[in-house]
Order: sequence, then C-alpha cells, then structure tokens
Amino acid sequence: MSFAMLVTMLVCFAFSISVAVSIGLAASLGLAVSDPRGMVLVPKEMFSALDKFPLAAIPFFILAGNLMETGGISQRLVNFARSLVGGIQGGLPMTCVLTCMIFAAVSGSSVATTFAIGAILIPALVRQGYPVTYAAALQATSAELGVVIPPSIPMILFGVAAEVSIGELFIAGVVPGLFIGSTLMLFVHVYCRIKGWGLNDGVGRSPLLRASANAGWALLMPVVVLGGIYGGIFTPTEAAAVAVLYALLVGMFLHRELKPRDIPAILRKSVMSSAVIMFIIANAGVFAYLITRAGVPEALGAWLTEVLQTPAWFLLGINAALFVIGMFIETSAAIIVLAPILAPVAMHFGIDPVHLGIIMVVNLALGMITPPFGVNLFAACAVARISLNHIIGHLLSFVLVIMACLLVLTYVPSMSLVLRDAMYAKPELPAAGVGVPTGPSAAPRAAPPAGLGPSPGGDAGIGPSPAGDMGIGPSPAGDMGIGPSPAGDMGIGPSPAGDMGIGPSPAADMGIGPSPAPSSGKGQ
Repeated sequence: MSFAMLVTMLVCFAFSISVAVSIGLAASLGLAVSDPRGMVLVPKEMFSALDKFPLAAIPFFILAGNLMETGGISQRLVNFARSLVGGIQGGLPMTCVLTCMIFAAVSGSSVATTFAIGAILIPALVRQGYPVTYAAALQATSAELGVVIPPSIPMILFGVAAEVSIGELFIAGVVPGLFIGSTLMLFVHVYCRIKGWGLNDGVGRSPLLRASANAGWALLMPVVVLGGIYGGIFTPTEAAAVAVLYALLVGMFLHRELKPRDIPAILRKSVMSSAVIMFIIANAGVFAYLITRAGVPEALGAWLTEVLQTPAWFLLGINAALFVIGMFIETSAAIIVLAPILAPVAMHFGIDPVHLGIIMVVNLALGMITPPFGVNLFAACAVARISLNHIIGHLLSFVLVIMACLLVLTYVPSMSLVLRDAMYAKPELPAAGVGVPTGPSAAPRAAPPAGLGPSPGGDAGIGPSPAGDMGIGPSPAGDMGIGPSPAGDMGIGPSPAGDMGIGPSPAADMGIGPSPAPSSGKGQ
C-alpha cells in the first residue's frame, strides 16, 4: 500500500497536479488496493481532519490580512517603517523587511503579506532605481516572516498535528522572527552599500512623529491581538476573530478607506485562500491515517533513531530533508503529514517539540521562496509582472541568509525557548538516547495542556476544557480530532479494534514504538 501511494503521488507531481489532489489520490488508491471496503473511511477521515477548533483561526487571520490591505492599514505601516529606517542607504529595502515584520504580527500568512506589502513597495523600489528583479526577490523573502512571527498559520497546523500548545508555539516564534528580520535588514543594508543603491532613499519620507500618529491604529493592532492572547483575555482562535473585527472597524470608521462595496470581494478572496488550505488539510488527514495504519511512523522512527544517533545529527538530517520536501510539497501538507512522525522522535533525542515546531516552520517556509513551487515567488512575480526565472540570481543570496539563520536557531534552542520558558512551565522531556518514548509520553505534550492560551470562557486549545474540548482530545459528543473518543474513533488511525491514531489515548499507547498493551498499539 505504501509503495502504491508513493508512486501515485510522484506521478501526480510529475504531471503538475496540485499537492492536495495528489495526496488525496494517493491515499484513496492506497486504501482501494489494501481494503476496497475501507473507501467509506475517506470522507470520514477528511471531515475528522478538519473538525478541530484551532483550525477556525486560519480563515479569520486570512480575512484580517485582506481587510488590512484594503483598509489602508498596509500603507500606514509602510510609511511608519520608512520613517524609522528609510533615512539611511538601503533604507527602502529595509522598510520592506520591517513592514513585513509588523504586518506578520497580525496576518499569519506569507502570501497575504506578499500581496499587501508588495503592491505598495515593489513599485516604490522600482521608482527609486532598484532592479525590479531585486525588488520581487526581496519582497518574497521578507514575506516569509509572515509565517515565523506569530500569529502563524503553519504554527497552528503544527500544534494541531503534533498536539503541542499553540500558545507556546506563538510565543516561541517571537525571538526567531525578530532575529531573521534583523539579519535580513543588516544584509540588505550591506548589500546596497556594496552595489551603490539607495543613496536617495531618505527623500520624501515622513517625519517619525507624523508617521507614528497616522499609523497609530495600525500599530495598535498587534498589541491588541498578541496582548490579548498572553494577557489571558482570549485564545488565539478568538484572537483571529478579534483581528477581523479590529481591521474592519479601523478600515471602515477610522481610516474610512474600506467601503461596504469592497466587502464582497474581500470575502470571496478570503474564502478562496482558506478553501485551498482546508482542502490540503482534509486530504493530508486521509494520507496520515493510512501511513499510520501501514506502520510507517514506527518504521521511520526506528530508522531515524538508528541512523541519526545524536541530537545534532538528527537536527541536521531533518533540516536537509525538510528543505528538499519544502521545495516540492506545500507547507501545510508537509506539516500535517510530518509533524506527528517527527515530534515523538525528537522527544527521544531530548529535543523540545516546541523547538522542533519552530525549526519545521522556518525550514518549510524556505520552500515558499524556492523553485519550483514557491508560492511567495509566484505572488511576488505576479505583483512585479515578471517571470520566475528572472529573479533566481537575486533570490539565491536571500536563501543563503535564511539558511544561516536556520542553522543558528537549530543549534541554539534558547532562542526559541527563552520566552516560552519564561511564560510557561517547562515540560519534562526524556533524556537523549533513552529509547523512543511509549505510553502517554509518546506524543508531544506541552505544559500547561491548554494549548491555545488561557481564556476566561474556557480553553479552546489542544486538550479538554471546562466547557468541552475544542481541540484534539475527546469531546462529550464524540471525537472529531486525532485521538480516540468514548463514542468511537474518528481520528487518524484505525478504529477502536486497532490503533487509535498518532497521539496517545488513556487506554493505549499511540506513540512510535511498542505498546504496553499488545492489542492496542502499532509498535508490535
């Protein structure tokens, strides 16, 4: 079955069939070959993969980004960033990076960041004498920060797939995002000095006080969203809805640039973007169910622990593999499929699953700016109206900078975990080299279990809440997540007669490795 799935997926990729359809066809064919009667499970598993409360944040963050673009927030952020750094040589490209960093603190989507900021700054860079190819490559790379700086859609997906606290992932992404953004700005400044570009970038920029006053409501938006999450006012899923409301009110009533006639087009654009991501998640859910049923996670986990015998080699190996995977597979699909496999193995090596999540997000984000399927590249080229092959030369230097930052983040875990450890209780991890964990510790689990951050109205995180479980754990009405429920298994894994999915259940071991109960696990 696994061989048939792999061949089908590769053939689909060869014919340029979309990632979601390729994964879905491979999973359906694999199930048809192994158990034709099991085809009835395909729609059930697709629904189960989508029926997770944290995923509700994705369409809201996309909608918030589109509202910001139309409501004048993007332009005000650009003016503010230019007033800060635009007075030095290379100030306009640095403005691009800084604006993307600020915009990323609300939108959560790199593609939305590319269109919102690129539509303003790519023409401005060209008017200042920068090559259009350089402007497009810079915008595509800077927009990558949209998935590193929280809130981040890939972080939400990793938290759902690996059962890691999304709130902890968000706070862990702050320092890496600032580090990558600052490194990019420094590189841009040095590069422009070498090339002799940007000598007149300071001409026409607004004074800092005036730009700050005009961008006041725009700058307050990240404070409201992130401050509300970590202040315990609302969860990240609720924060996404708050971001939509804030962008709508500011754009329509304060900036008065968002008109009622613009709303239908914005909603249509947001629905189309959200549908693509959700379709990928649904098909990846079926694929993950089948590879778990085939025992691939256990086999891969055993192979990784045997071949990559130290944490350093493991991190180097997965970085190399993820870089190649990210070039050919969409980020959302790669995270949904790989996170449940790699997280338990990382814990075997004593690597914090939150740290692994940051590594995966940053690494797979490189796939957004590398051919042949880099979505940010296509978006930036569409805005700049140039072909993809024209920007490869400028793009290579930016990719090398991001890769250098990735290596630093990989081997200096404190950069990812310093804020997390300051705000959350540090989870207990097994000592490196103590076998692949089994039992309740097999699946990555962060403390506290309220994965999305505290909320006065109950936790909407990954795990049970006083008001009912909205995440991956069991719910009173039946489980729609990845784990088992009292009413039957609806997750990614066989039914109650077999394996219960990727994560552990109260009654059996769901990890990578042997199960204490011979009839329940996949590790026999």
